[in-house]
Amino acid sequence: MILPIYTYGQGVLRKVAEDIDETYPQLPELIENMWETLAKSEGIGLAAPQVGLSIRLVVIDLDVISEDLPEYKGFRRVFINPYIEEYDDTETDLMEEGCLSLPGLHEKVRRPTRIRVTYQDEHFQEHDEWVTGYLARVMQHEFDHLDGKVFTDRLVGLRRQLVKNKLTDIQRGRFSCSYKVKVHH
Repeated sequence: MILPIYTYGQGVLRKVAEDIDETYPQLPELIENMWETLAKSEGIGLAAPQVGLSIRLVVIDLDVISEDLPEYKGFRRVFINPYIEEYDDTETDLMEEGCLSLPGLHEKVRRPTRIRVTYQDEHFQEHDEWVTGYLARVMQHEFDHLDGKVFTDRLVGLRRQLVKNKLTDIQRGRFSCSYKVKVHH
């Protein structure tokens, strides 16, 4: 089932999400719905708060960009209770990001290129790994959603001022996109 994507201005996007365990109701269905929603909206990552649930759950599909980045062929993963344990700030890069919850808004964001993450997969197996490159960026972007942040919070100075009007437009439902959304009222 395709779920509506909550856009900027919805309170759930500003909450710190809760950890979940195996007893979370209908978790396999929720994960399947998130995959469907992600595919329909043509995104590469989706966090549960973006579909209105304040829980620590993210799906990432980098297979869709494997034509440009072949190392991600077949990369489709579920992250339950993910946390960034360490940022390796020795190297950062500036890259344009967009977000399904901020339709039409794209800005360059500086992030570390290497992070250490802990999470559980859909079978609740524990993982603790260092991640680099584009995946590290996508994880930071998606995991920010679990801490009540969106990528525009990472902008500084003038750039931050310049997106204010665009954010207000999104909050008021003045945008268009090709996927189902739930707008703040």
